[in-house]
Amino acid sequence: MTRFIVGTAGHIDHGKSTLVRALTGIDPDRLKEEQARGISIELGFAHADIGGHQVAFVDVPGHERFVRTMLAGVGGVDFVMLVVAADESVMPQTREHFDICRLLGVGAGCVVITRADLADDDTRALVALEVADLVHGSFLEGQPVVTVSARTGEGLETLQAVLVQAAAQMEPRAADGRVRLPIDRVFTVHGFGTVVTGTLLSGTVHVGDELEVAPGAARVRVRGLQVHGQSVDLAAAGQRTAVNVTGDQLDAVARGRSLMSPGVWLASRRVDVALEVLPDAPRLMHGSRLHVHHGTTEVLGRVTLAGEDQRDVAPGSRALARLRLDAPLVVSRGDRLILRSYSPMVTIGAATVIDPWPRAIGVRTSRGTQRLEQLAAVAGADLIASLVREADLTGLSREHLVARTGVTPPMVAAQTAALGSAGTVQTVGDRVIAVEALTRGRARLVEAVKAFHVASPMSEGMPREALRVLVMPTAPPAVFDHLMAMLSGSGVLVDRDRVALREFRVAIPGGEEGLRRLEDAYAAAGLTPPDTASVAASLAMAATGVEAAVAYLLRQKRLVKVEPLVVHPSALERLKADLAELKGKTPGGRVTIDVAYVKDRYGITRKFAIPLLEYLDRERITRRMGEHRVLL
Repeated sequence: MTRFIVGTAGHIDHGKSTLVRALTGIDPDRLKEEQARGISIELGFAHADIGGHQVAFVDVPGHERFVRTMLAGVGGVDFVMLVVAADESVMPQTREHFDICRLLGVGAGCVVITRADLADDDTRALVALEVADLVHGSFLEGQPVVTVSARTGEGLETLQAVLVQAAAQMEPRAADGRVRLPIDRVFTVHGFGTVVTGTLLSGTVHVGDELEVAPGAARVRVRGLQVHGQSVDLAAAGQRTAVNVTGDQLDAVARGRSLMSPGVWLASRRVDVALEVLPDAPRLMHGSRLHVHHGTTEVLGRVTLAGEDQRDVAPGSRALARLRLDAPLVVSRGDRLILRSYSPMVTIGAATVIDPWPRAIGVRTSRGTQRLEQLAAVAGADLIASLVREADLTGLSREHLVARTGVTPPMVAAQTAALGSAGTVQTVGDRVIAVEALTRGRARLVEAVKAFHVASPMSEGMPREALRVLVMPTAPPAVFDHLMAMLSGSGVLVDRDRVALREFRVAIPGGEEGLRRLEDAYAAAGLTPPDTASVAASLAMAATGVEAAVAYLLRQKRLVKVEPLVVHPSALERLKADLAELKGKTPGGRVTIDVAYVKDRYGITRKFAIPLLEYLDRERITRRMGEHRVLL
């Protein structure tokens, strides 16, 4: 059975709710105030099985004060009934509602001339002419115009037939996409808890699923589902759905937010778009404050027109721009946004999302404008290639690509696989990365290691983590590991704690003979090792060469750092052995030593005694107790 969502649009008191009631037998005006005043204030909902199709109706208020509510309801409809009263014809909100439907990209609909019993044939004919003039050149041109009377029943069967035909021709929504349900109502049901309603735009929701409340990271679990008032185990894209949710963060569930698949969608305060300004709207100036509507969400923002010379957008014109928002908005490529002026609040145009997560490069620059033009001109695999290329070695996850491209996960997987087969991209871990970026990354790694060898010829290589931070600080570790494995496997680099070119050899002043002389000098000094200047003078070596050679011997563990001393390992081993012998000869084995004892026993000064005692503490040879140490 086809699931079909129909929305109403039109001026206040033109019979939208009455029409829905006549088609379904359900009064969409659920509030007492609405029923008392005879107008819709909030969104109304009704449903019926018509010609074998499940038809859900979203009835929107027609008063100008409630356009934001109208926008919350009409965003997810498949088909719109533009309602015009026969006794009043086209009115201001008729035009604004029609403009909003057109700007949102609603692709199917009809015109319904209501209250036919209140107008004669000439008046009906005049209204039909005015309607034809209104819809000229739009998606409603050439579509059925049905004249009805909810009171007498005239035209209702014809309208039902129009709905049945439209439902049969409707393309199904993406059930294999990620879950996306903009929340248009939140209420509490005794014994069940929090319930939200909305139109499921994509994906499938099952009882027991965990979903994310976006914007934000609050998680809820689906406790129950209803479609058309009936409890179900799953709801699919294209259905008006009521979701009973439970969780620890229910205060985050509110109208204007959305239930979504966790970890997929991107909340952004910066969105690149293609603008369209209505023909009868004022010029849209660069820097203007705007009300931005998306689904059930409304945020304030400011428009930055692309191009340094772009100062405004004329009525009826288009332009590329960036919207800078006061609050995060969860959007995907291809989403339609309605733009209303800051004050007075009237609809002035729409925007189609080109990139929901653009780079920080400004769109006023020639480079930023060129980037935006290129992204607007590509689609499919070419769009993925552009986004991945722009991400360089950071790459993009497939989930990120779903949000950035606005297509389903299977389509992203297929397009990514095609790019992989063509040698354009490669998947590393959970990231899709441009092959040309990986090639540049390998070259940069090799160049960095070469530069390190030139600057530190006596070092066996560059510390591995320092190399990663220098060359690719924002790339995932898996990408760095992948490139290092390639370079190591091809024999270019030696990949250990320190990374070196395969053919590199340490440049030692004086060669191995010089190192042995230096090592012997420290061994002969025992527990009173010399400083760099002293040993350099005694061996007639350059001080800088001695410093580099000592650093090399420390890395080779042929010398040991006992801060601030450098000591030969043999001296430390003799010290440990002597203390162990002392402990063994002492009755009861309890030996207490201090700085003075060490100075006297080994004939050294305080300068050497204190670092050596701290070394023994670290090695767990001694344990400090106040001013004394106990041999362990």
